[in-house]
Parts: sequence; structure tokens; C-alpha cells
Amino acid sequence: MMAVPGPLGRACRGTDTAGTLLGMPRLITPDVRVWESFLAAVDEAADGGRQPITHDFVQFAADLRADEHTPRRLDLVPQSTWWWVDGPGGSPEYLGRISVRHRLTDRLRRLGGHIGYDVRPSRRREGHATAMLAAVLPFAHGLGIDPALITCDATNLASRRVIERNGGIFSDASDGTLRFWVPTG
Repeated sequence: MMAVPGPLGRACRGTDTAGTLLGMPRLITPDVRVWESFLAAVDEAADGGRQPITHDFVQFAADLRADEHTPRRLDLVPQSTWWWVDGPGGSPEYLGRISVRHRLTDRLRRLGGHIGYDVRPSRRREGHATAMLAAVLPFAHGLGIDPALITCDATNLASRRVIERNGGIFSDASDGTLRFWVPTG
């Protein structure tokens, strides 16, 4: 898509017929429109070794949306999940996912924190994780989470940079896990 001159001569992105920005990744709730690119992303992450998906993708997306109010398992906390997508509204491409856990358990305080995210392998190193995290912080703030605990493996320098670029303040490290507090407001 060609850039259209914007205010002061800067480039801006066009929109599709529904008014959705093109070339501007965005958060959406889990949606069946991305099933093909979602499955391709799962294949990438599994390096081609993915087990066949045996459940209904419509139900899978609905279950993720329902976790916001009623987690599928009793040992899980309510969480909101979004998919980071790009492209026109009718057929967006899946780039990654991010989830906000509404509260912490003792286990999540040690490993996991309030927010977890990942980007499909073929779209890493493009700034998507940093943008996803920035986009979801206001939602976490709306849940009364401020600051948010985010953890990463001590060896995952890319994730550490994502957290720090979003204002993450290092708290502590143990068992190979780094913990950061990120302001949400």
C-alpha cells in the first residue's frame, strides 16, 4: 500500500472500506477471521512439528474470549486476550498475542506476572511486542492494575528490552526469571 501524504507532509496510512487503518497493526479480540494465519503462526513456532488442531477454531476463539469472565480451568485466573493483527478488517494477518491476567496468584508472582505476550517467529524484530505491550497497558490500568508485573527469562534479552521500553523497572531475579514492574497509567 502506498503511503498517503499526511499533515505537515508526513506519511500516513490509508484505510480500507470499513475505515480500518491498513498497515497499522492493532489489537482485536480472538476472531475466526485470522484462523489461517493463526495456524501458520503455530506451525512456525512449532517448526513444522505442530499436532493437528482437533477442536473447532470457532469454539477456540470463543473460549479465549470467555476466559475474561470464566476461565476454562479452576486453577486459572480471569484473563483478557487480544491478537495483534495487521491488514484489512475482513482478513487480518495474525502477528502475535497478548494477555492480561486480572489478578496474581503466588505462582504468577514468581513466574508469569500480569501480562504475557508472544510474536510469531517470522514477524519478530519488527517492534510488534513493544507496540502490543504499549497498546494493552491502558486496559490493565482500567482493571486497577498499576503497576503491572511482567516477567521474562534472564536469557531473553529481546523481551527484557520490550519491557524496559515500556517503562519497566527491574525488581528482582530468581531461578532464571527476571521480574519488572511496569506503570500502566
